[in-house]
Amino acid sequence: MGKISRFRDMKRKGEPIAVLTAYDAPTAKAEEAAGVDIILVGDSVGTTMLGYASERDVTLADMCHHVGAVRRGAPNTTIIADLPYRSYDTPGIAVKSSHLLFEAGADVVKFEGPLTGIAEALARASIEVCCHLGLLPQHHDDKRLKGQKAEDAARLLADAIALDGAGMAMLVLELVPEEVADRVTKSVKAPTIGIGAGRKTDGQVLVISDVLGFTPANYHHNRRYQEVGQLMLEAAKAYVLDVRSRNFPAKANMFRMDADELAIFLKAKP
Repeated sequence: MGKISRFRDMKRKGEPIAVLTAYDAPTAKAEEAAGVDIILVGDSVGTTMLGYASERDVTLADMCHHVGAVRRGAPNTTIIADLPYRSYDTPGIAVKSSHLLFEAGADVVKFEGPLTGIAEALARASIEVCCHLGLLPQHHDDKRLKGQKAEDAARLLADAIALDGAGMAMLVLELVPEEVADRVTKSVKAPTIGIGAGRKTDGQVLVISDVLGFTPANYHHNRRYQEVGQLMLEAAKAYVLDVRSRNFPAKANMFRMDADELAIFLKAKP
């Protein structure tokens, strides 16, 4: 199972797996230094960083670009990369797309939905795959809790077990009741990573821009550890004020010529 094997060991030992998203080298570098177990380069890059209206707008080229940046920032951390919308419509397309993400620096690819045929094809191609059930951002316009009804929860459980049998290496559970995530986690061999799935999954993932408070928007499943958005605004305002009042650049920010060279320069004809 390559790099994923240690996460199965962590599941067996009951050691929580810490996952965060990253989309650029500086953020990835900080996360690696902080000891994050896995970095997820998610298609959330589209709505959080690229200004797209939907995760469906993210292209495979976008994902490869950001995976490469994250790999350069975090050379020693396991990276999961999302297969973007329409990049895994068939087993052949999924394998081809996955190889491009691997070439960019990913260790594992992730796709949405109970697509056992895709999971099997990737496993046959020796591609480690993380599956994704519950809320599916590429496919669900209604961003709400999934699996609240017993029938829906039973289907989600059956899908997870089927994907486990198809060879998935890991499973993200997004916005599902804790009781459902708990039963799924106990029913599959693959480690489960929750986002809005309660306390009983094998690990947790959050979107770094939510963790850092980039925007005023907050979510029930999130915890804001900093208010970087407000700090960015304040810093930008202070910079604008300094430029307009000619307080920046200051003398400390200047470079000067050698006096002899300056004298020659001033005598030179334009």
